[in-house]
Amino acid sequence: MSTAPPQPNQQQQQQRHRRLRVRRVFDLFDHDGDGVITAAELSGALGRLGLALGEQADGLLATYVAPSMPGLRFADFEALHAELAGGGEEDEEAEMREAFAVFDENGDGYISAAELQAVLARMGVPEAACMARVRDMIAAHDRDSDGRVDFHEFKAMMAAGM
Repeated sequence: MSTAPPQPNQQQQQQRHRRLRVRRVFDLFDHDGDGVITAAELSGALGRLGLALGEQADGLLATYVAPSMPGLRFADFEALHAELAGGGEEDEEAEMREAFAVFDENGDGYISAAELQAVLARMGVPEAACMARVRDMIAAHDRDSDGRVDFHEFKAMMAAGM
């Protein structure tokens, strides 16, 4: 008699999705892909998003960086994120809205292919170079086929692990 493996509950799935989102942000910030976010990488990534920290990045990193490390490892970054996010469901919704606002540059409540391309380009994501690829990214999550992503589609896209 075989037993089916237990299905993860909703809370476990949310935690897994949250961790995946944090990992994707980490990978975007880790510009050289060495597994460590230096103060320069953190400042650069936040600056490209219009959230410049300047010299504050060094102090922020010093609090979370393990001794003898040049920057944040993923576990350090995850701890920083957890503290900043607070962990509540309302906080997660607010965080998601803030992320959406970064992409929705004109504030119309939708992310167009041009807006997505602009943000991805500022972040140094290679897919930004090809508008057809950006349109494919939009189309993959555009449930109502209007050529853009609204907040609910964005949430689903992030949960799916864009």
